[in-house]
Amino acid sequence: MIKSELSGSLKSLRDSVKKISLIVPSGVEQIRKVSSNILDALASYDIDDDGLFDIKLCVEEAVRNAIVHGNKSNRKLSVRTVYWVDGEALNIEIEDEGAGFNYKALRDPTKEENLLRNSGRGVYLIERLMDKVEFNDKGNKVKMTKFLGPKKI
Repeated sequence: MIKSELSGSLKSLRDSVKKISLIVPSGVEQIRKVSSNILDALASYDIDDDGLFDIKLCVEEAVRNAIVHGNKSNRKLSVRTVYWVDGEALNIEIEDEGAGFNYKALRDPTKEENLLRNSGRGVYLIERLMDKVEFNDKGNKVKMTKFLGPKKI
């Protein structure tokens, strides 16, 4: 009996996770709007300045990639961001309307032949600063997870 009551409680907690969705046009001026919205939502969590910086940088890199590389800065196309906190994990999904890319074939920006390239570091940084990073098969959607401290009382 206790197990079924606990299962029901866990299910209702899981079902009560509120996902926030933001859809913005493909303009670089939208990048900070998205990151600010997410950071504002995290105000009640115990996240140090380094953690907030990591989240901000990763969100801004992913949104910039979606706008510039995914949607080719076409303002008729949108970037969709969905974020939620599930337990003590922040989850962020960023999706563009572009053709996608082969995320498995990215160049390593730390190799000597890539050090002076003008681009190619965003995904590398995201993978180093977030706790979990996944791409959909098409390569036009990234899901990032960052483990947070407990919620402030």
